[in-house]
Amino acid sequence: METFNEDPKPGRLVLPLVLIGMIATTYTFINRVATNNNLELEPVMEEVIEPIETEPVEEETTTTTTTTLPDEVVTYLEEISSEKIQSIDLATKVLEANDRWDNEEVTYQEAKDEFASFIEDAEQFVSTVNEPGPPSTFAGLVKSHEELKALVQLIYADSQELLEGLTSSDTGERRAAALESFNNNINQFQQKIEEIVATNTSS
Repeated sequence: METFNEDPKPGRLVLPLVLIGMIATTYTFINRVATNNNLELEPVMEEVIEPIETEPVEEETTTTTTTTLPDEVVTYLEEISSEKIQSIDLATKVLEANDRWDNEEVTYQEAKDEFASFIEDAEQFVSTVNEPGPPSTFAGLVKSHEELKALVQLIYADSQELLEGLTSSDTGERRAAALESFNNNINQFQQKIEEIVATNTSS
């Protein structure tokens, strides 16, 4: 007697069983591999490094202007700068000698000798300032130097008047006036040199 199969497609029951078996086999394989190799399955964390923004460094720039002067002009400026120092030395000696006389620290003869020596110093100073002077091709320097020569002549005259004031019969008024004039002319002489140097070295 023929058996009647109620399910026309018996393969439908086999397919789910096959799928379940494949899934079970895959799960078992993965666990075994991980266990045998002591693998720890952890999520990989990627470290993101953010670029550090640095502020631009401002470079300090110094602007310098160089002025090239002819050698003869440089030499002249050095000469009158040296003459300025000489005028300071001369003024210091005169003021100190005058103070010593006022404070009665020296005798009359000692004061006369000192004041007389200032006349010699001032005379030598006149020669120093007069020669050699600036290069003749620079009219501005020549004109300025004429003013220096006039001032140094006044300083020389003041040194003579200082001695005359010391030896005069008054109570010191003539000497005081000569000293004031001497100081004024010395100051003007030094200021003129500073002006000449600054004019020719500034950009």
